[in-house]
Amino acid sequence: MRRRRSGGQYVDESERYDVVIVGAGHGGAAAAAALRQRGFAGSVALIGAEPELPYERPPLSKEYLAGERAFERMLIRPAAFWREREVTLLLGQAVTAVDAAAHRVTLADDRVIGYGRLIWSAGGSARRLACDGHDLAGVHTVRCRADVDRMIAELPGVERVAVVGGGYVGLEAAAVLTALGRRVTVIEARERLLARVAGAALADFYAAEHRARGVDVRLGAEVDSIAGNGGAAAGVRLRGGERVAAEMVIVGIGLVPAVAPLLAAGAEGGDGVIVDPLCRTSLPDVYAIGDCAAHRNSFAGGALVRLESVQNATDQAATVARHLTGTDEPYVAVPWFWSNQYDLRLQTVGLSAAHDEAIVRGVPASRRFSVIYRRNGRVIALDCVNAARDFVRGRALVTAGAVVEAAILADTDVPL
Repeated sequence: MRRRRSGGQYVDESERYDVVIVGAGHGGAAAAAALRQRGFAGSVALIGAEPELPYERPPLSKEYLAGERAFERMLIRPAAFWREREVTLLLGQAVTAVDAAAHRVTLADDRVIGYGRLIWSAGGSARRLACDGHDLAGVHTVRCRADVDRMIAELPGVERVAVVGGGYVGLEAAAVLTALGRRVTVIEARERLLARVAGAALADFYAAEHRARGVDVRLGAEVDSIAGNGGAAAGVRLRGGERVAAEMVIVGIGLVPAVAPLLAAGAEGGDGVIVDPLCRTSLPDVYAIGDCAAHRNSFAGGALVRLESVQNATDQAATVARHLTGTDEPYVAVPWFWSNQYDLRLQTVGLSAAHDEAIVRGVPASRRFSVIYRRNGRVIALDCVNAARDFVRGRALVTAGAVVEAAILADTDVPL
């Protein structure tokens, strides 16, 4: 195989693909599949940092951690799917650099791959604590299969678990571990759970549900350090001096978007790489989708946002696939999310962050209700707990930015 040296690296001149997709999660897999579905005949390579075939991530903090779902049932597609569609899988490979002018990416082992178009779907890494003890054994994040496998391996020797962060991932893990018989403490720095994504009514409901099952929910509690014993975590010290005993610490405090190679190559961005309505970055022939892509979203009042959801990743993947096969349809999709905790199915549609009014529809004590969020009288989002019908019907209200009287929205006798 003919090679030449370039900038101290060996470049395989034959290793080039018409489309290179970096990131083998939901977005990357969806982009590769959509290209083939739309008849794209060029060469496609899918590069993934993990050694596994593309798989679903949401079950990691739920069914997979609970031992209720085998990993094979989490695969997005079987291996044969990628072979039959001639998608080259380059797994266990991290991309460390992008040369936008030369249309090349460099892997961690200095291998260089050329591209015609680059789709960046690398997602991100779990944000870690920066305090003393953050790197002790027994301190975990939940982002990939290997993370959860390590937790599962340690669980037989664990009686007490401290969960740092009261967002969806932390609460889902708390629910699973409580069901597995562990004593769980949730430590949230803000004054309520789900502070970034939901209103007070929903936050209070989930705090009550977790406490009713024995979870010690600490609000307004800041971590000072992780206490250790023999190189392993033994608890969490809070500011103020209190120590929460725990043999396992799970950190769920957000995501750091994996965009450093793009930013170093000159892409516009910061907390994510900025994309236009067709998911194009400021670099030529480079697109970004999913958790790492910051875009102007009409359902957020035109604000620049990153959406960390399967829906966003797959919808943006479809936008790029259409564009690369000759159809320009800007990305416009109603955001939606879900979370399973205990026997509670939460479905969210829209973005509630900018709401100025929250209307409770139904009775939270019945464990079947919705919270409808309005801004300037318009419906902008719904949180639906065990209320799938509200979720389905309420989607149209969010899409339309409907103006509906609060009394009517709250009346469960009136279908949304």
